[in-house]
Amino acid sequence: MTEQVVQPLSNGKVSKDLNNRPILEVRNLVKSFPIRGGILGREVGAVKAVSDVSFTINRGETLGLVGESGCGKTTLGRSLLRLIEPTSGDVIFDGIDVTKLNPEDLREIRRRMQIIFQDPYASLNPRMTVGAILAEPLLIHNLCGDKESRLKRLFQLLDYVQMPKDTLNKYPHEFSGGQRQRICIARALAVEPDFIVCDEPVSALDVSVQAQVINLLMDLQKDLGLTFLFIAHDLKVVEFISNRVAVMYLGNVVEIAESKELYGACRHPYTKALFSAIPNPDPTAKTERIILEGDIPSPMNPPSGCHFHPRCWRATEECRKTYPGVTSSTATHQYRCYNSLQ
Repeated sequence: MTEQVVQPLSNGKVSKDLNNRPILEVRNLVKSFPIRGGILGREVGAVKAVSDVSFTINRGETLGLVGESGCGKTTLGRSLLRLIEPTSGDVIFDGIDVTKLNPEDLREIRRRMQIIFQDPYASLNPRMTVGAILAEPLLIHNLCGDKESRLKRLFQLLDYVQMPKDTLNKYPHEFSGGQRQRICIARALAVEPDFIVCDEPVSALDVSVQAQVINLLMDLQKDLGLTFLFIAHDLKVVEFISNRVAVMYLGNVVEIAESKELYGACRHPYTKALFSAIPNPDPTAKTERIILEGDIPSPMNPPSGCHFHPRCWRATEECRKTYPGVTSSTATHQYRCYNSLQ
């Protein structure tokens, strides 16, 4: 997978920079985890969690990332920030290759690249007050040096996420899941980032709370000019919040397009099968359900050719032999399939 995805056109939701340069450009990113065995613990194999992935994210937009559990979504998101070290490839953030930075320069660039974790219960230190949790990134990056300016910044962060001022003196266990996730969002905003990886930020929350958090993220994006990579399983949530959507299968991005175009006319059979699982609230509507046969192949030993071919009803001999290259149906829609849907 060496071809680079074509940069998408703006769909009206995206604020353009003067050079129209993507804020993030991922080129041929690979992340493999070694498998060790034997008495000496030698490497006997590898799990390729992310396999030669390329895409761009424009400034001010939200790119949704969907796929089955275990397809590599979280590994990809964390590799962009080097929370997990990539095996190979480039991550160009605002013209800077993050993968080549030394620890000191990486620490500086991390001010502009943050993450919101999936589990708000596990991602907050239970022994620290919320005030200490929110002040920690300010102290690490030498922001708001004196106590008065720091307190003013903490109140501003709580105002961003619509939490009362007395939140600062409380501990995480005193809050609900939705409130904890708001605190996690405030922590991510503390250092004034440009880009945030949202790693399934609403999957652990009730449906009504999910809507509140999603609306909060969209408001913050509009007010602060943020750029999101939004990882999720809920396909309707991704459709609602995203400008574009990328679909992953077994470590590869198999299709990427503007949200409306992808949901209205997807081209890859896997995307079609994935979207067919979206519940329809209308009981009288006739919805085509595509039941895939077999199990997801192991990333330790992926199939030859197109990794989806053992489960694909359109597979041919060519699919079994050679992995398909990037095909573009429009300037904003790319997919990897020899026998795409029309």
